[in-house]
Amino acid sequence: MKYYTYFPGCSSSDGGAKAYGMSTEAVARALDVELIELEDWNCCGSTPYTSVDELASFCSSARNLALAEDKGLDLVTPCSACYVILSKTNSYLKEYPELRAKVDEALAAGGLEYHRTIKVRHLLDVFANDIGFDEIASKVKRNLGGLKVAPYYGCQVVRPGPSFDDPESPQSLDRLIECLGAEATPFPLKARCCGGSLIISEEDLALGLIRKLLDSASSNEAECIATVCPLCQTNLDVYQGRVNKKFKTSFKLPVLFFTQLMGLALGIDGKTLGLEKCIVSADKVLAKYVEI
Repeated sequence: MKYYTYFPGCSSSDGGAKAYGMSTEAVARALDVELIELEDWNCCGSTPYTSVDELASFCSSARNLALAEDKGLDLVTPCSACYVILSKTNSYLKEYPELRAKVDEALAAGGLEYHRTIKVRHLLDVFANDIGFDEIASKVKRNLGGLKVAPYYGCQVVRPGPSFDDPESPQSLDRLIECLGAEATPFPLKARCCGGSLIISEEDLALGLIRKLLDSASSNEAECIATVCPLCQTNLDVYQGRVNKKFKTSFKLPVLFFTQLMGLALGIDGKTLGLEKCIVSADKVLAKYVEI
């Protein structure tokens, strides 16, 4: 059994990516990984908060790091935005003494201290490098039989460096897909941005980015997309219909969390994995390979 302090983040806890949280916990149990949820955690602020009030953002994020430090375990999150923000805060507090002094003062006002000993990690990193592909493959109960999957990392999980994978041509998700018995299709845009929260303020721009991703996946014969980011999943899944309407396309690509794909291969039922929460249903595609 491996133990980690778990930071679920707002999206996969009670937000639009609840299926990510459900599938994460189910897969962790199947792999003998105990994710111990951080008690009294707060929102990391996500990426927009830093542009509104950078100091407040660092203080808010540092509170989670301080709470986690007492546990003495790596802090793991499935959310790419949470991973970036928590990692950035951790790094900046080590590199910039003036910022550290201000954050320490804010933490002290809440009765907390942070000594900068926490290691922040993404869930993909843990599965790929701590559990390992061979171990995961040994627990596969439903070989995915060549299901063609486009591995979509998004722009945050492998940036900024140094990271656990190559920032331009990452391979950890590809290898994970392959160890489940599926086929990781070529996907040149695997680390490109989906538009993120620009879907709210600059919808046309974001829809154009989403279209490019869907087109790249489809043209390389992917039957579905697997992603590690809740916002990427939302943009490509929820807004796929708007892309079709705007650009006169006919995409019907299911967009799954990588943990949902893992869960299927590990023999976990679709309801436990939250598969019914997908807007673009994956049932027809998956039915060719597994019973869900």
